[in-house]
Amino acid sequence: MTDTTTSPPETQPDDGKTRSGRPSLPLLPLGIVGAVVVALLLVYTVGGKDSGLVTQSIVTGLLLGGVYALVSVGLTLIFGVLGIVNFAQGAMLTLAMYLVYQMVDAGGIPVYVATLLAIPVMFLFGVLVQAALLNKLTMADNEEGPLLVTLGLSLLIVNVLLMIFGGRPKRVPSSVEGSFEVLDAIVSWERLIAFAGALLVAGALTLILRGTSFGLSIRAVSANTQGASLVGIDVRRIYAMTFGIGSACVAVAGGLMVPFLSLTPTVGEQFTILAFVIVVLGGLGSVKGAVVGGLVIGLVQTVGALYLPGTGSLILVFAVFVLVLFFRPQGIFGVKQ
Repeated sequence: MTDTTTSPPETQPDDGKTRSGRPSLPLLPLGIVGAVVVALLLVYTVGGKDSGLVTQSIVTGLLLGGVYALVSVGLTLIFGVLGIVNFAQGAMLTLAMYLVYQMVDAGGIPVYVATLLAIPVMFLFGVLVQAALLNKLTMADNEEGPLLVTLGLSLLIVNVLLMIFGGRPKRVPSSVEGSFEVLDAIVSWERLIAFAGALLVAGALTLILRGTSFGLSIRAVSANTQGASLVGIDVRRIYAMTFGIGSACVAVAGGLMVPFLSLTPTVGEQFTILAFVIVVLGGLGSVKGAVVGGLVIGLVQTVGALYLPGTGSLILVFAVFVLVLFFRPQGIFGVKQ
């Protein structure tokens, strides 16, 4: 079902050249990044705020953007290959957090080791969900069915977690605590590790998609499902593996975020809307778009909070989202069809 929809850069053949053979320059993406830099310089010089406070907001925004990117990478991969808008992304993030919590609380396993153990569990969960619930609908080009199934799955996960663990917030102790200073800004080790994890996951996914035969199969299925099937690629297997990889990304995000979040069965829902905003802003199916989009949204939210505190900063986030899509409907790194 993905051969006629928006196609993702990382999941399509792309030699970095235009159809005329000339190298392509991402002028608009560079322009948007340049606009962000200019806006930050204006805040420093004529914004009327203490420079130390602005520096702290920028550092916090970059680290927060890394967290957003972690949540969004798996979502954009699933949408890019399968064409499925996964409404269960936030609930799966919560499920991964509770897996890590259970291993830390009951087994005494360090949180980052528990995160590594949660990755294969969530991968198998994703493979089973796609193989048992979504493959038939996806192969039949049923566009509404997967949306409703993932929405139902989200409700199921949240209510099962609520039944087992209750609604009382839980805490997961970190293996690495404390902070350090950079340019008079305080940097939390936990958030820095989550930021590094986002870059590592994005790099690994790009390497898989660009440098392996399995990645080539994923890109072939994304570009033309019927054509990929005719040359012998098992499309159902690729679909299931891709959903599994997207779920494994959620496990990484959940494990790296749980040390600095208060854990409740609905904690993942707060990231669902922002993850969709980031995926669309960065370009549907683009891994690097999810990372850049996450960083942009993180910066807009924290620096914007200097002028519009509380939920007011979200107004700026959605204003930037609408503005970018007005000039570039396919997103920053999206491919125009």
